[in-house]
Amino acid sequence: MSRAIASSHVLIDDKLIPATVIYSIELGRILHIAKRILQIQDPLFDTYAVSRQNFRDVSPLVVMPGLVDAHVHLNEPGRTEWEGFATGTQAAAAGGVTTVIDMPLNAIPPTTTVENFNLKIDAAKGKTWVDVGFWGGMIPSNLNDLKPLIRMGVRGFKGFMIDSGVDEFPAISPQYIMKAMKKVQGEQTVLMFHAEMQPHKSHLLPVTVEQYGNQTPTLVPNESHAHFTLDEDITEDSESDNSDNDVTDEPFADDEIEEEIAPDVEALDLGMSASFINRAPKPVVNLLNRHKPSETDVEEYQPTSRTNRFIDNGHLTEQQIKALAKSPYLQASEPQFGRLARLANPNHEREASMDKFRSPLAKPLDFDSGKFLENLDEPLKMAQQEDSELAGVDATFYSSFLASRPDSFETTAIAEIINCSMKNPKVPLHIVHLATHEAVPLIKAAKARGLPVTAETCFHYLSLTAEKISNCSTHFKCCPPIRTEGNRQLLWKALRNNIISTVVSDHSPCTPDLKGMDKGDFFSAWGGISSVGFGLPILFTEGQKVNPPVSIPEISKWCSWNTAKQVGLSHRKGRIAVGYDADLLVFDPTASYTVANDQVFFKNKLTAYDGMLFQGRVVETYVRGHTAFTLQAGHSEVALGNLVLEPRA
Repeated sequence: MSRAIASSHVLIDDKLIPATVIYSIELGRILHIAKRILQIQDPLFDTYAVSRQNFRDVSPLVVMPGLVDAHVHLNEPGRTEWEGFATGTQAAAAGGVTTVIDMPLNAIPPTTTVENFNLKIDAAKGKTWVDVGFWGGMIPSNLNDLKPLIRMGVRGFKGFMIDSGVDEFPAISPQYIMKAMKKVQGEQTVLMFHAEMQPHKSHLLPVTVEQYGNQTPTLVPNESHAHFTLDEDITEDSESDNSDNDVTDEPFADDEIEEEIAPDVEALDLGMSASFINRAPKPVVNLLNRHKPSETDVEEYQPTSRTNRFIDNGHLTEQQIKALAKSPYLQASEPQFGRLARLANPNHEREASMDKFRSPLAKPLDFDSGKFLENLDEPLKMAQQEDSELAGVDATFYSSFLASRPDSFETTAIAEIINCSMKNPKVPLHIVHLATHEAVPLIKAAKARGLPVTAETCFHYLSLTAEKISNCSTHFKCCPPIRTEGNRQLLWKALRNNIISTVVSDHSPCTPDLKGMDKGDFFSAWGGISSVGFGLPILFTEGQKVNPPVSIPEISKWCSWNTAKQVGLSHRKGRIAVGYDADLLVFDPTASYTVANDQVFFKNKLTAYDGMLFQGRVVETYVRGHTAFTLQAGHSEVALGNLVLEPRA
């Protein structure tokens, strides 16, 4: 059986034109595209056996490729009270998303072994309203599981460069990254990273031009500023060697850092802060030096001053800002200790081994008095007991949380990723959920060098701003954090300049109680923004405020075509073309609606977008030609999504 859909606005080859798309239900593929609106008596309908009842003209609505959301946490099996395949994919379908790629963590067990992956596949069967693919995970113990997982069809692998907050998904070191790159070299895959690392305590805050002075000398990198040195046994490990899986080198060891800013470093010469240049790996500094940004780039992407980086920080002293950023109790992407951490981690035992999280210079913890144990539910109080500088910091202020995760967390990690790519440029690397514009010069220099390094950002970083987040509003918490309005505008520039390649949801839900909204403590609350299915109206709404306004073809490039390439499905998804999957959405750019928690399709009815007005709405979604959702009738009665287990193209 064949069907056809036509409109005066069909997105074909990056242009909105009148067209008719004929597709097969049995094959799930597009059979023919006529670049005009066909009349029902046209002989093409006879050629492809399209009956009058199976042809629709939806003019003037927009027909465009279904979105490919490459970053979604569906949490099944194991944490299905947070989300699940059914509810998560229904939410996706309602927003025109026809393919989602499930993240490897937050499910129990994570997708880190063949056995675990089989459990996930079994859990997903018959429950998906859109097509679902899977990322594998990188953890210190699974180096030899990477190739078998590739054979099973994972689209690539994600690892954390900082504590993930879930016990079953520990962070990986740069040594592990190099070993993983060698292990998968020659395979069709990509390695992806949650790119945050806590820098050395002496270099947490960038040095501004005012602090440094007006000198403009030539940059001469110092060998001692390198973060780590890759030994021969790391870069030349044997195929079967797994002995170094658990190496966890500390970033910026004390003997590798100069305490003072070198007099031969000029901050804006490279578009990066002087303190970053002073601590970055030498190869990355050389890369920046060879690919210096133009004057226009420096003007657009130069680091903001510290006062612009933190918002409403009159209640924080300089010393408190530094102390927040260096506390080992606050660095994890999710709370490590306390009641909510124990709720999220069923076998949570971190309190029994807290010494590994503590600074070696910290005073002994006073377990005998019971004061420390009383504070286990509040990470900031734990940090305050160790560091008196934090006395008086309010955990309900968003600015306190933002100060604890400065831009340097991201630039530090991204420098390490680029350093690894320079040592082995044959393996594609990808930075997930980029939140800071300060990393843009790094990524641009890597691209100019021809390194296979790409980056994504998220809908919330392009639409939400720190200045508008009220105190106690913990449902806005995510890591990396939502930053300032100035930062948001610069992320839009980087996206439109093709430095950032894709935009995704990073849909990361949890149960409302884990958000801790009753107390409003940002450090105790679980992070994550629920937004799968909101991407198209978010980008269309916010994009109209950009000069010049963002076009529908641009949005489709970022959220369909480029994401399809990222996940290895660009041979059949991401565009409207003959032979491609009939993944289509119908979009009404004139419609508007207000988001309401009680009307979302997520399992847990809580989103940071509650009460926001969106311009543009998805009215129909087709997955391989099958109707998955219509605004009028809702979702299909049967889950028609497939599991994407084919090898990457």
